[in-house]
Order: sequence, then structure tokens, then C-alpha cells
Amino acid sequence: MLPLNTPLASSVLAVPHSRIRELADLAFTLPGVLRLHFGESSISTPEFIKAAAIQALKDGYTFYTENAGLPSLRVALAQKYWELHQVTLDPGAEIVVTASGVQALHLAIRLALDPGDEALLLTPAWPNASSIVRMYSGLPIEIPLIFFESKYGINFDRLESAVTSRTRLLVYTSPSNPLGWVASSTDQDQLLEFARRHLLWLLADEVYERIFFRGRVAPSILRKCTREDAVLVVQSFSKSYCMTGWRLGWLVARVDAARKAAQLNEFVVSHAPSMSQKAGEAALLHGEPEIRSMLQRYSEQLALCKEVLAPVRNVVAPEPDGAFYLFPKIESLGDSFAFCKELLLQEKVSLAPGCAFGNGGEGSVRICFAADRGILEPALMRLAAFLERWNPQEEKLS
Repeated sequence: MLPLNTPLASSVLAVPHSRIRELADLAFTLPGVLRLHFGESSISTPEFIKAAAIQALKDGYTFYTENAGLPSLRVALAQKYWELHQVTLDPGAEIVVTASGVQALHLAIRLALDPGDEALLLTPAWPNASSIVRMYSGLPIEIPLIFFESKYGINFDRLESAVTSRTRLLVYTSPSNPLGWVASSTDQDQLLEFARRHLLWLLADEVYERIFFRGRVAPSILRKCTREDAVLVVQSFSKSYCMTGWRLGWLVARVDAARKAAQLNEFVVSHAPSMSQKAGEAALLHGEPEIRSMLQRYSEQLALCKEVLAPVRNVVAPEPDGAFYLFPKIESLGDSFAFCKELLLQEKVSLAPGCAFGNGGEGSVRICFAADRGILEPALMRLAAFLERWNPQEEKLS
């Protein structure tokens, strides 16, 4: 047998293992775990969406579609952008349907970067963007948001100092996973001005836009930019319509970028599943009552989180404006992965460690409050009891 001495590509070896998945893999081996580590609602996909997929199968939507997705779905997406944001998009030229928001993120980053290029990423953030940059032999530069008076903000001085001759891309998430932070109108103006001045692509992950506690929808950067701006918006059906398993998303981009993204789709997945696309159309057309009901539930569960954690010493939990996460800072926490592992082993509660979300994440943990209340409430009670016993000076249970 020949020795295994042919190496893997250095770009993939540079991709770190997900600390969330590392903890989740341990949780899967233990019985009775209350799981709050993944970013997923316990609400099943609404029945009318399932019915639309079944009907699509009966109607023969089992064949290839256009690389950019079904024209009817792209039209429905353009109509929804007008309804929610009063933004006019050309469905045939500026929207590309993808097989998940993750795949849209892949396309967007690949459009912007060549090997050796640098991407600025506002963190703490879902780690997939920085890992995808590494997969394409780019260099992610993480710029942590400023935490001041229980609120997060963008450190534009750090952004300015991080720009080099190889910087090509700026990535941010609004509403944020894991912070719940939402970019203000002023933030968006400044981000757009920064990207224009430095000739950067500006990539906005807006997957959580419908999970917004200050109005009907979180403001999109598309309200601010022109159709000629180097702006890429990643989106998904997963969170707004409880369709995580359907793998359906989309990318909004400048005409030349969208055209190239559709072409690249051919060499990645060809297109999103045909029947999922028809289900997505139904979600857009009939999903507003479900979204309102979902938001009411999340609001109540956020209130529960605050009620349980408010009396706990050494914990500061910034109020999220969007998404379905709480990201409490724990005084003198130290190693958040070790903390979450001990919580899992001792209390059978699994959270996501703050270190998984890049610069600025350590010292916190992420709680997904989209879980069923029957899981969330006992998990919070166990967490609160665990925190009361936690000795921050010694970083162990007292």
C-alpha cells in the first residue's frame, strides 16, 4: 500500500473546524441534552409550503431549471423587495436563486476575491464567511464591533487602518448572528461610503431581515445603494420561513456580478432544487401571517430569556434588535468553549461558545431562543443555576 504522502490543498487545511459543530458533536453523544447551540427554529415548515412542494412534484418540477432559478421565483422575489423596501430590482438580471444562503455566500465571496486578496469582516459573526474566504485562498481580517453602554457599534477607525492594497471585500451581517445587532441608517451610509472610497465590494448578509423586533423588516442596504454599486446581498428562506432543510436562498447583485454568479452556479450545483423553488414562491406569496405569528413567539421567548438571566450576577445581555439570539457577556469568563463544554457535561445544556464567532466573541455565549419553550425554559433555568455556581476568578464551579 502506498503511503499517504500526497498533501491536501493548503487553502482547505487553513479552514478551522467549527467550534459550534465540535460542541454539537459531543452533545449528540449524550442523552437528554437541551440543545440551543444551532441557529434553527423548532417551528416546522408551514403546511402550505409543504403542500406547494408536493404539488410541484405532481406538476413535474423534477427537472433542471435555469442556472439563475425559475423566472417565476425571481419575479416573486423582486415583488417582495418592492413590498418590503420599495426597491425596484430586475428579476431577470439582478437576482440569482441559490441552493441555500451558504451557497449564495460562496458565490458572493468568489465573485470578489482572487487568491491572496483580503476581506474585512465585522465580528463577532457566523464563522462561515471567514472560512469561505480561506477556502478561496483569501485572508480574512476580523474587525470586532465596539461594545459600549450595552450596545454594539462599528469601529470605523479600525476598518480604515486595516485596508491594504490587497483588500477587496467588506462583509457584515445585519441583523447579526450572534449579536442581534442591526445596522442603522447611519451605519449603512458610512459602510457604503467606505466601500466606494476604497473600491471594495460590500457584502451584506441579510438572512435575518424578517426577524426584526423594531418593525416589519430590518432595513436593507439595497435601499441606500444604486444599481451600479459594488454591493452583494445574501439571503435565504431558512430563517424567515422555517425552511432550513430545503436549502434555498438567493443573491442580489449588480448586473455583471449576477450574470457571472448564474454562470458559476452551473459549476457548483447547477441550480437550486426545482420543487424547493416552487415552495419558495408559495412562502413569499402567503407567508406574512406565519411571520407575524413567529415574531410574536420569538418576542415572548426573548422576554423569558431576559427575565431568567436578569438577576444572575456577572452577566450582561445586550438587547437584540433582530435575529433569534441572545449573546450575554459573562464577567471573567475566560475560555468560552471550556465553559460551554462544562455546562453541557454538568447540566445537559448546549450553547454555542463565543469564541466560535471570531474577534470580539470570547467572553460570551450564544443562546438560540428560537427553540421550543419546553426546551428553552428548563435550559435557561439550568444555565442560571450553573452561572450562580460559577466562580469567574477560578473559572470553575465553586
